[in-house]
Amino acid sequence: MNPQQLFCPNIDCPARGQVNQGNIHPHSQQEQRCRCDVCKKTFSVTKGTLFYRLQTDPATVMLVIVLLAYGCPIEAVVAAFGFDRRTIKSWWQRAGQHCQQVHDRLVASSQLDLVQAQADEIKVKAWGRSLWMGLTMMVPTRLWLGGVISQQRDKQMIASLVDTIRQVALCRRLLIAVDGLPHYIKAIRRAFRTPDQQGQRCRPKLIAWRDVFIGRVIKRTAHGTLTIERQFLDGCRQQALALITASQGFSGVLNTAYIERLNATFRQRLAWLSRRSRMLIHQVETLEAGMYIVGCFYNFCDPHKSLRIKIALGSFAHRWIQRTPALAAGLTDHIWSYQELLTYRLPPPRWQPPKQRGRPSKAVQALIDRWC
Repeated sequence: MNPQQLFCPNIDCPARGQVNQGNIHPHSQQEQRCRCDVCKKTFSVTKGTLFYRLQTDPATVMLVIVLLAYGCPIEAVVAAFGFDRRTIKSWWQRAGQHCQQVHDRLVASSQLDLVQAQADEIKVKAWGRSLWMGLTMMVPTRLWLGGVISQQRDKQMIASLVDTIRQVALCRRLLIAVDGLPHYIKAIRRAFRTPDQQGQRCRPKLIAWRDVFIGRVIKRTAHGTLTIERQFLDGCRQQALALITASQGFSGVLNTAYIERLNATFRQRLAWLSRRSRMLIHQVETLEAGMYIVGCFYNFCDPHKSLRIKIALGSFAHRWIQRTPALAAGLTDHIWSYQELLTYRLPPPRWQPPKQRGRPSKAVQALIDRWC
């Protein structure tokens, strides 16, 4: 337990969310508690993590989560560890909420030059119904950008899925490759617009981004023959082909192979997504938790073979530097372990001084000078 790497989680503390400030000291080694010198409050070192107030050994909980995240059936986990299904389900949902917060903080709030993004949907088998899961990814770094779960594959779902790309994308040249679903065209054109702020009181005019290209890959099967039609919309075809070459690393053609490969990864690790499976999902929360757990493991913990870098050692030797999608995108500087991901502590927002009229007191001014 290193107190310097911890921060005070008290929402009323001026030092909340700040590390390496010298205000955190051990309070009880046996109970794993620390004390903040600013607010004089004590807190558990697991506060803000998956393992807060869990009675089971964190190593065992982590092992169960990792096994489930890599496709191990829940019946096998119940038989091997002897836990109740409801207990394992509660761990799974808590891990999903934690991974969703990590994803929102590190991926969804970042700004990246995507170059090329792809989106697709997966049909999920549910109890008495069907669900749809939409996924998006950044092609050059294979980074999973986010997903949406909906009961129907309609305009609202596609608009929410496109918004996950718009939230991360910088205003640069961008190619978005999708399938033949017609809802994508209008959703992309509506999402990638910027309001023209000119000091007017009325509603500002929305200006469409100039260099956003749409690529459609339409697949049809007739009499056992597969035909593929590729279409380029909204932009110069040559510029779109240049983005394909820059993002895929070679002169290729318009395709959705990368998002389909990501779909295969999710199908392999989540039994409810398998095509020929008797596993049925009962609750949307369980499916959403699985989506964020698998997505965070894929982004931060799993090295991708196509992202590795070859380093020459002399004239005849070389070595490979493994990279994860988050490492290739510049969101982190190392490959995360599963323990680091599941114990990542999300800091609260920085303290703001109370609003008051007149000049602040000396005590409040001292807090402002140190912690703001």
